[in-house]
Order: sequence, then C-alpha cells, then structure tokens
Amino acid sequence: MSAPASPDRAALISARIDRLPAVATLWKLVALLSIGGFFELYDLFQTAYISPGLIRDGIFAAGNQGVFGVSDQAAFAAATFLGLFVGASVLSPIADRFGRRAIFTFALVWYTLATVVMGLQGTALGLIVCRFFVGIGLGIELVTIDAYLSELVPKRMRSSAFAFAFFVQFLSVPAVALMSWWLVPLTPLGVSGWRWVVLASAVFALFIWWLRSRLPESPRWLAQHGRFEEAEAILGPIEARCAHDFRQALPAPQVEAVPVEAQGRFRDIWQPPYRRRALMLIVFNVFQAIGFFGFGNWLPALLSGQGVSITHSLGYAFVITLAYPLGPLLFMRIANRFENKWQIVGSALGTMLFGTLFAFQSSATGLIVCGVMITFCNAWLTFSYHSYQSEMFPTPIRARAVGFCYSFSRLSTVFSSLMIGFFLEHFGTPGVLAFIVSSMLIVTLTIGGFGPRTRNLALENIAH
Repeated sequence: MSAPASPDRAALISARIDRLPAVATLWKLVALLSIGGFFELYDLFQTAYISPGLIRDGIFAAGNQGVFGVSDQAAFAAATFLGLFVGASVLSPIADRFGRRAIFTFALVWYTLATVVMGLQGTALGLIVCRFFVGIGLGIELVTIDAYLSELVPKRMRSSAFAFAFFVQFLSVPAVALMSWWLVPLTPLGVSGWRWVVLASAVFALFIWWLRSRLPESPRWLAQHGRFEEAEAILGPIEARCAHDFRQALPAPQVEAVPVEAQGRFRDIWQPPYRRRALMLIVFNVFQAIGFFGFGNWLPALLSGQGVSITHSLGYAFVITLAYPLGPLLFMRIANRFENKWQIVGSALGTMLFGTLFAFQSSATGLIVCGVMITFCNAWLTFSYHSYQSEMFPTPIRARAVGFCYSFSRLSTVFSSLMIGFFLEHFGTPGVLAFIVSSMLIVTLTIGGFGPRTRNLALENIAH
C-alpha cells in the first residue's frame, strides 16, 4: 500500500515541475514517449492501406459479402475499435494503480505481439479476431501516453509538447502509407505485401526495453501516492539537467495548493466539477472519432469512390498523409499561445469546410489539396484534444477518467465504421463526407459551448 500523500509535499513536487524551462532534457523525454506512440499509430492506421491487398489475396471479400455479412474492411475496423474501447475503458485504470512507466511498456509488448500473430493469419475471421486483441493493447497505450506526457512537462509547454509528440507519432502514417503503396501490390520473396507491412511491427519490439530504460516514472503520480522519496530521486536529476541546459539557476517554485485524492475511484469521475467535464468529453469523443477515422481509415476507398484507381488511390493517399506530421510541426511553436478549446473548434471548422469541398472534386489536384487540408485539420484537432482532455482530471483519476471518456470514441467508431461502409455503398463519397461534416459540427458546438479554459493553468488545479 502507498503511504498517505501530503498535500504540501505533493504541491511542491507539482510546482517544481511547472517551473522547469522548456529545454532539451524535457524535449528528449517527450521524444521518447512519442516513439512509443509512433508504433501504435503505425498499427492503428494499417486498416485503410492493407485492405486492397487482403481483397486481392481473397482473404477479404469484395463488397458487403464478408464473414459477418458486412464489408470485411468495415468488420476489421470495427474489431480494432472494439478492442480500443475495451483497452481504454476497462484496462486503462491500471495505469493509475501501477504507474505510467510500467503500463506504457506492458501495452507496447501486448500490441506488438498481437500484431505479429495477426500478420500470420490466412482467414478473414482470424485477422478480425487478432485485430480485436491488437486494439486492446492500443487502447491502453493511447491513454497511458496522454496521462504520462501531461504529468512530465510544465504547464507552459503542455500544448507544444503534445504537438511535438503527435508530429513524431504522425510520421507513422505516411510511413505505413508509403510501405503499403510500395509493398501491397507485390509479393516479395513469395510473401504477400500486406503481410510485410503488418510484420514490420515486429521490429518495433527491439525498441521496447530501450525505451523503458530511459523513461522515468511520473513524479506527480508518485507524489499523489505518497512515494515522495522516489519522486525526489527522479525529479532531482531532471532539475539538475534542466538547469545545465538552461545555463542558470532555476526560478523558485510557485507553490499552489494541490488536492490529494490518492484512491482514484471510478465514482470520483462523477463528483463535481468532473462530472460536467466527463459528459462533455463523452459527447465530444463520440463525434470527433467519426470525423477523424471516417476520413483517415477510409481514405483510399473514398478516393476510389471519386473515380480513382486502387493503385493511384494508394499513391494519392500517401501524399495526403504527409499532412499528418506537418500539422503538429507547424503549430508546435505557437500551440501554447492559444486555448486548446479554441484550437479544437478551429480545426473542426476546417474539417467541415474542406470535407464539403472534397465531395465536389474530381481532378487529382483538387482531391489531393482538399485531402491534405482535411488531414492537416484532423492532425491539429488530435494534438489539441489529447492535451485538453488530459488536463480535465487530477492525477489519481487521470488515466481512468481519460480512458473512460476516450473509450466512447472507440465505441462510436465500431458502429460508424459499419455506417460508413453502408453510406459508401449506397451514397458514395459525398454521403460519407456529409456524415463526417455533421459530426464535426457537433464537436464545434460541444467544446465551444461547454469547454473550460486551461491555458497556462497548473495541471492539478484546472478542475478546481
């Protein structure tokens, strides 16, 4: 059992983190976490890009005559997000109990092994079942990274840290698109190209223990669990390295009262003021996932629906995915200057505008330009809301609460994947885009109308 936490000592730990300058030492920690995120986004975005190869091999049926009576691509996507829902809602609370570092490593191992097993399957049912287990590991990892990152960095660099993290993570999207464009039409060494794309995840396992050895536990989490000696042992060297990078003494910490709620129970989410925020984030996550994954996971199919061949659609998709890392990179230096809630609203409005324009394009240039802008806005939305929702709850319930709210995005995508398959079949690309635009309108109204401000506020006091 952890010793009871002292509010004064916990407040001092939090204040010492918040006074750290945004120097190389902290950016290295952000980069290490981002590498873990790179691996899981690589897995997450495989759905759209390996499906043509699965259809060509006869594993996935064309049209809606799949193993469950619906499109196999839709079932594959639905299985991914059902697994993500289970991982985020049911298993993510273990990061509040056992710490961020241990669960970060555990989730990496889980989904890497599950992905390798999936790459060896020869039936649609086997692939879909394995994809469910991959999704569980991804769900745990996504939530743990958000909680971990928000706790390691000072308040003045939270938004920029998330922007940089997603710049690194989103490099995986053009990586998987490029590999798919190159390999899916081929059979190197007699092995189908889509299997090479999937099994490349096995290489990632080599980095897991290297990453783990260089990442510290969250001092905020340790302090909230009364483990002050361990928190001091981690924070002291970080402060020393930051002072060396800063080339001057660190400023005195500005201590603010920090509530200590070490139990971290599920029912704590439903106490004021957290209840209102949880409900807001649930509605937000249901609809933002439709906009983000509805475009990202179905991009080659949407391009095909506009008259582009499968080979060209993969090429166009690769060009469009270059905007994923570009968005966070461009915003990294200015992200902290604006409230996260208004960045979410602005990015959702951008997706609505360019999503509408995409539906009317037929030329390669028009499709690529509108696709790039939708992707840019989706990437902007992503780093903004990941930062924002991790700020809504205190450390003892952060992973539990964020995981619970975030899991609704995964649950909604289970059903929206099936709905998008239906819309694409019966109404074409314009029907899918109308669905996405309507969802982003709800995102705009929800966050713009009910979201609190968080910019430059101490992490543990935002909700009070």
